[in-house]
Amino acid sequence: MNPGKKTGRNLPGYAGLAVGFILIGYLLSNMDLAGAFRRIDAIGFASILILLPYLGLHLLETVAWGRLFPRSVGPVDLWKLFKIQVVAETVSMTLPAGVAVGEPLRPWLCRRFMGVPLPDGFASITVRKLMLGVAQGLYTIIGAVAGFSILQSASTKVAGFSGLGFVMFAVGLLLTISFLAMLLMMVNGKAVGTLHRLLVKVPFRKVKAWLLEREEGFAETDRKLHSLRADGLAGLVPVMVVYICAWLMLSVESYLILHLLGIKLAFGQVLAFDTAMLMLRAIFFFIPSGLGVQELGYLAFFGALGVSQADLAAFLLLRRAKEILWYAIGYIVMFLEGIRLDDAQKADGEVA
Repeated sequence: MNPGKKTGRNLPGYAGLAVGFILIGYLLSNMDLAGAFRRIDAIGFASILILLPYLGLHLLETVAWGRLFPRSVGPVDLWKLFKIQVVAETVSMTLPAGVAVGEPLRPWLCRRFMGVPLPDGFASITVRKLMLGVAQGLYTIIGAVAGFSILQSASTKVAGFSGLGFVMFAVGLLLTISFLAMLLMMVNGKAVGTLHRLLVKVPFRKVKAWLLEREEGFAETDRKLHSLRADGLAGLVPVMVVYICAWLMLSVESYLILHLLGIKLAFGQVLAFDTAMLMLRAIFFFIPSGLGVQELGYLAFFGALGVSQADLAAFLLLRRAKEILWYAIGYIVMFLEGIRLDDAQKADGEVA
C-alpha cells in the first residue's frame, strides 16, 4: 500500500480529530475543573459501576450478532465473538473514520478465531449493521416520545429553533423506514448480486477485473443473506429488541453517572438528550468518539436544564474516562491475540 495515499485518504479524519481535541480543550479550560474533581472524588469506589452499562452494551450486541449468522455456520462461540465485538468497536471508535477499518475487521476475525467462512461473516455484519440502524431509529423515536417535553422546552436554547421534539421523532422515523427497507432488500437474495452487476459496468479496467475475480464471492454472500430470510424474518424481531436494549445502555450509563453525582433528572429526560447526542455523534462520524462535538451538545442541554459547570465537567470527565478504560481493554485484547489493523485488508483480498 502506498503510505501517501493512505495518509491522504485519512486526512479528513485526522483533521476531525484535531478539531475535536481543540474543542474539548477549549471547553474544559473554561469549566470548573477543581469543582469537578471534588464531585468525582466524593463518588469514591462506586465510580466502578460506571463501567457496567458499556459492558452490558457489548454483551447484548454480542448475543444479538450471534443470532445473525446463517444457520449453516452452526453454534457461535459467544466468548470469542465478544472479544471480536470489543476489538472491532474499539478500532471503529478510536481511529479517524475508524468504521472503515473496524467493520471490515469483523468477518476476517470471525474466520480466524471461529472458522466462519468469509461470505457468512460478511452476511452477518451486513444484516447486523442494518438492524443496528433500524434499532437506532426506534431508539430515537422512544427517546423523542419519552422526553418530548424537555426537547420542546430546551429546543431554542439547544438548537436555535423550536420543535426539536418533532424533529427528533421525524429523524427516528426516517432512520427506521430507511434501514428497514434496506434490510428487506438485502435479505431478498438478489441485492448484493445486483450491486455487483452495476459496479462491473464502471469504465475502469482494473476495478472491473477486481470485481469479476470476486463475482462468486458476491454471489455466495447473496445466498447467505437469502438463507436468513429462508429461516424466517420473524426470528429477527427478538434480535431487534436486544439491539434496542443495547442502545438503551447508553442512556442507563448517563443516568447512572448523573445519579452518582447527585443530579436528579428523570430517566425520560436523560433518554431524550442522549438520543440527540447520538444523532450529533453520527453526523460527525469522522471525529473519533464525537470528541468535542458531543461535549458541546451536553453543554447546551445541561445549560438548558440549569446544571452547574462543575457537575457538567464531572459528567464529561467520567464518561471519557470510562471510554478510555474500555478502549484500553480493546487494544490489550488486540495485542494479546496478535491482531493488527491491516488484518481487515486480508478479508478484502480473499472474498473470492
